[in-house]
Order: sequence, then C-alpha cells, then structure tokens
Amino acid sequence: MPSIQFLPSHLINQIAAGEVVERPANALKEIVENSLDAGATQISVDIVGGGIKLLRVCDNGCGMEADDLPLALSRHATSKIKSLSDLERVQSMGFRGEGLASIASVSRLTLTSRTTHNAHAHQIRAVDGALGEVAAAAHPVGTTIEIAELFFNTPARRKFLKSENTEYAHCATMLERLALANPAVSFSLKNNGKTVFDYPAQPLSERVAAIMGAAFQAAALPIDSQAGEMALRGFVSKPTFAQGKSDKQFFFVNNRFVRDKVMLHAVKQAYRDVLHNQITPAFVLFLDLPPEQVDVNVHPTKTEIRFRDSQAVHQMIFHALNKALAETRADVTESVSNAGALLQQRFVPQPAAPDETLFLGSLKTEGFNGMTTAIPAADAFSGSPKSAPMPYQAAARAPQQRPLSLNENRAALQAYAELYREDDDLAAFEPQAAQVRQPENAYPLGFAIAQLLGIYVLAQAADSLILVDMHAAAERVNYEKMKAQRDAEGSLKTQMLLIPVAFEASHAELAARADYAAELAQYGLDLADLGNGQIAVRAVPQMLGKADVAALARDVLRELAAVGSSQTIEAKENQILSTMACHGSIRAGRQLTLPEMNALLRDMEATPRSNQCNHGRPTWVKLTLADLDGLFLRGQ
Repeated sequence: MPSIQFLPSHLINQIAAGEVVERPANALKEIVENSLDAGATQISVDIVGGGIKLLRVCDNGCGMEADDLPLALSRHATSKIKSLSDLERVQSMGFRGEGLASIASVSRLTLTSRTTHNAHAHQIRAVDGALGEVAAAAHPVGTTIEIAELFFNTPARRKFLKSENTEYAHCATMLERLALANPAVSFSLKNNGKTVFDYPAQPLSERVAAIMGAAFQAAALPIDSQAGEMALRGFVSKPTFAQGKSDKQFFFVNNRFVRDKVMLHAVKQAYRDVLHNQITPAFVLFLDLPPEQVDVNVHPTKTEIRFRDSQAVHQMIFHALNKALAETRADVTESVSNAGALLQQRFVPQPAAPDETLFLGSLKTEGFNGMTTAIPAADAFSGSPKSAPMPYQAAARAPQQRPLSLNENRAALQAYAELYREDDDLAAFEPQAAQVRQPENAYPLGFAIAQLLGIYVLAQAADSLILVDMHAAAERVNYEKMKAQRDAEGSLKTQMLLIPVAFEASHAELAARADYAAELAQYGLDLADLGNGQIAVRAVPQMLGKADVAALARDVLRELAAVGSSQTIEAKENQILSTMACHGSIRAGRQLTLPEMNALLRDMEATPRSNQCNHGRPTWVKLTLADLDGLFLRGQ
C-alpha cells in the first residue's frame, strides 16, 4: 500500500477547482460576487466563446493595493472574515478565500486593480497557478479580471463542457440572477462583442420586469410580509401565468441566490389549490433574516444553505403566498389582444376593484320548481356567507328548463338596463365615444346578458364583454365554501380504526413520529410505536377513513421530517371536497335564468381564488371594446 504524503499545492488548487469551477458560469459568479463585495455600482462582463476562451469582468469598486494582488490569488486568503464568529455572521458574498486561486490554477488569469489613492493601477498574471510579478498598469479605479483558456491544462475537465452557446447561456443566466439581487448596481453583458443587455441602476420592480419579462410583470403579485426577524418580499405570478418549466424561479436569502427544498416546498404548497398537472409558478422572492440563523458555508458554490429553524421559514413563505393568492378573486383580468390570442393566451387577473353594493329594489325570480318568488336584488346578487344558497347552486340537481324567450330576457334586463344607458346624442355613435358607461359602484364582472351553448355566461361590464365558464366558476365557489365551513369547525374530527394498521417504518419515520407528536394529533392522526421498527395507525381524520391509512401516515411523516410541517391531510381532504364540489355544481347544458347568472357573478367576486377552477383552468376571461374592434378589423 502506498505511503501517505502531502499533495502539491498546485494539485490541491486544481482539485478544489473541481468543486468551485464546474463551468465558466461558476467562474463568472465568483468574480462578480467579489465585485459586489468591493462596493461596485457598475459591472460590465465580456464573454467570448461561451466563456471558455475569455471571461472579462470590469467593475468600479474600491480596488486592491499592489501587495494584495498575490494574496487575492492565493488559497484561503480573504478580507471577509477573521474568526469563526465572523463566519457565523457573514454577510458578504464571498468568504472562503479559494475562488480566485482555484480559477487561476486552471486558466490564464490577469488581475488589474487600482484604489482611489493610487496614481496608477497594478497588474499580476497567473498561468497554470504560477504567479508572475506585480507590475504597473493603466486602469481606472476598480478591478478588471480576465480569465482566458479556461481548463486549458485539464483537458479531461474541458471535455465535460457543453457547446459554446450552452455555456454562454449558463453565464447569462448566472449574471441575471446576480442582477436581480442587486438592482442598485448597473450590469452590462457582451457576447462575442455584441451587447446582450445593459441594465442601469433601477428600482427592483423595473429590474424584475427587465429580466422576467413584461408578461410576468403584468401577472405579478407583490409580496411584502414580516414575521419576527424574518422578512419576505418580491413577486409571484398569478396562477394563470404558470408554465410547465421552472426557469423563472428565483430564491434569494440575504441577497444570495440559493436552491433550497424547504422554500420550494412552501411555494408548491401555497399553489397546490390553483395549479395542477405539473404546472409551476414563476417567482422572485427575497428572504431576509439574521445571518446567524442561516448557514451558507455548506458547499463551495454557496448556493446550498441550511436554516436554523426551517419550519419557521416554511410557514412564513407558505402563509405569505397563500394570503396573496387567496386575494386573486374574480374582479378584473387581462383582455384578449387579437384573434389568435383568443385561442392561445392564458388569461391573467389584475388587482381587485373595490367591493361595492348595488340596490335595485326587488326582482321576481322563477325558481327551479316553477314557482315565482320575489327576492330583494341585493340578496339575489349577494355573495356573503349569510345569504341563502344561490339558485344556480341547485341547478345540478334540478330538471332541465326551457330557454328563456326574448321577451323574458328583456323583462329580466329591465331592472338594470338604466345602468348602461348612453346619452341620446350623436356623440354616442362616434367611435371614440362608443364605450359603455357604468356608475362608480358597478360590479367588476358586470351583469349577465345571455348564456352561450349552455356552457358560458356572457356578461357586460363597463368597458368589456365577460365570458364565464359557468361549471368551472360554480365549482370553485362551492369548493371554497366547503373549505371555509370545514375550517370554521376547528380541529379535525378523527375516526378510531376498529383494527389498527401496522407498517414497517424507517428510522426517519420513527424519529418524525416521536418528534412531531403534537403536530400528528393536530392533523387527526394517532400513531403508536409498536417497537421492532413498526408503527401502528390507530386513528385517522374522519373524512379519510377509506384512504390507504398506512400510505397516508408515511406521507405525513415524510413531509414532517423534510420541512417540519405537513399539508398532506389538508390536501387529501381538499381532493375530496373538490370532487364533491365538482359533482355538486351546475353542468354544461343547464339553462340558467339571468338572476341565477348574476348570482354566480356576485359569488365569484366574493370568492377567493375564483379566477381558476379546482383543476387550475381559468374560469373567466374579458374582451375589451378594443379587442372586439380588433377581431373585426375596425379602425385599421
């Protein structure tokens, strides 16, 4: 067996480079983070050949003294920390003191820097890790680092790189992440001499719009939440903007881009009621907390972290996003911009309008049993929990009705026809004046005017035509009412099993059962440790009595072990309530009266998450007058 010996310093650097510098994008990250730590307000990046041939980063930071240049390229030399206590409270992007040394060992590196009180700059070169002499150079205040021929001396590593276009894409994505976290800093990027982007210093909202796109900006919900010493801010997409890929998901902890399963799980749980079928949301979220509550020294790339209290972080993110999403009720939504978009676009809701009350005296409503009942219009249009069930909610169980005649439609519309009366002058017929006028206290979804093909409700709002999928909308309304009723009852009702169900448990499951006994009781589960690695399920939530109780218990324990909390029980119950709401809602082909349609519109306006059905599909869309004109090529 060979004897143990010390490795050469150069080989140590190359081994470390395997962790720190996997590809050009990692080298770019190390250098730009150094620029940010130096207080730079302007950072420019040049990339040639995907960053393999050349990476150049220039900043206007504080610069370095001549004596510091060789130290900057040496392993474990840093100005960021001096003690373990500094490491536990570190707030700088870099602190390990190995990034530049690792990069220099696998490339041809040139470092040029100047401080404010020096008349000229100084420069040092490193080839294959060997440092040259420090020499005078011409350079403004700040630092420029050039990395040429990355991995030229490690051909095996270079073979693992992708094409130049792919490596460039990784570099551009990396720089965009850093730009998102630092909107007060201007960033510019050139690829093979061509300018790709040039972001000036700007507010966060503008930086997010520039990087995430105008579509995300239009569909973004602002997040601003505080819980103790933790603060969460940023933007998340409305459910209708969600897509099948996760390239627009950004987490930042104390301004550091991270990948964390606890945070991602919290986001997924917040969206679970409005997104389905592997559709994922887009978001830019910033979590700020005391540095001693998070460990960033987990991996050399510093993208993996550990929270001291991961459960608190999970609950903070989940509740902040859940609250924001619950407020996306049916009020106003993006319109269709052209005929092609009518078939393709996923419609996105906009901020809610004030909830107003409209009084129209009383209306006569024909019930499903053929009787005519006088009801106050305010009650017929009310979506409050105190009101009686709306007529449309019984439609699924009612016999089919004949379609309303034209005279019956006209009579039902008479009560609110005055709301949309135009001035009787010639200006009303001019194109610029041909818009429906509405009083200040009008409802966002307007009032029903017809039913189309037994599937859609057509409503007229102040400046638009509203199309509602009546089954999808009623399904969401009923579903949310069922959930609210369940939540109002407090703790979950449990059902004792006549014969307890035992299963073989892993060490992690046994530990979770012992550590989270109070949480398990809160979820309606009674789990007993039988010894010999077995757990017995003695009680489950009443609604889930027919479920696979062993699999249910395993799912809950697994989630508790991973993030310290579990929404498995609630999610399973919600699936049952969703099915009940689906079967109990009006079906396609059911003819509704106008008051029934209006009752549905009012309930939609009062119901959380009513922009999507229980399966994540839109419940309604809007066509503005401009959209309709575009469909008929008016004004073109």
